[in-house]
Amino acid sequence: MAIELVHIGFSNILAMNRMIAIAPPGSAPIKRIIQESRNKGTLIDMTNGRKTKAVIFIDSGHVVLAALAPETITGRVTIGRGAAKTDVAEVPLEL
Repeated sequence: MAIELVHIGFSNILAMNRMIAIAPPGSAPIKRIIQESRNKGTLIDMTNGRKTKAVIFIDSGHVVLAALAPETITGRVTIGRGAAKTDVAEVPLEL
């Protein structure tokens, strides 16, 4: 099986097939999960010192912090898997 990789910002790469979920870091439960993961030693900080915009859960139980928005990462995963974005259609404007 081939490993598919996705760029999650600042030269950090993550295996697509290992991701379970992507969430924004703002809610109290997510902040609690980040702190518990930090205490257990299963937190991987890939923000390069920038603000955390996405929290990625990996199948190994690790939690990855990323500086890109969840929507950006999701778009890159979708493009990486060969699926085209179909929810936005380009319509030419005539004046």
